[in-house]
Amino acid sequence: MNLEELKKIREKAQKDVELRQKQARVRIVVGMGTSGIAAGARDVLKTFVEEVGKRNLSDVVVTQTGEKGLASQEPMVEVFEEDKPAVVYGNMNAEKAKRVVVEHVVNGHPVSEFAI
Repeated sequence: MNLEELKKIREKAQKDVELRQKQARVRIVVGMGTSGIAAGARDVLKTFVEEVGKRNLSDVVVTQTGEKGLASQEPMVEVFEEDKPAVVYGNMNAEKAKRVVVEHVVNGHPVSEFAI
């Protein structure tokens, strides 16, 4: 495989991701900077992916981002919904992630006790 073929594959993958994100009703973004990872963000990300998959939530995208600058609140998660303000959750763990999927993503009620 040459460099040109690799570029084409990468461009197609980027377009596919952009298309999925445009079709998504909800976008869950997990902070995966160094302090987030140190605080347990990998488990949080894995839990969101598993919970969204278990419920066949095809209109929900789970993605990651870098450092947000609030190390004391890591792991941090942002939930973006169409036509609603973003909700930022702090000090997340796997159990809290499950509650956010059920209460916020599925039922539309942000979990205010976890919000920053």
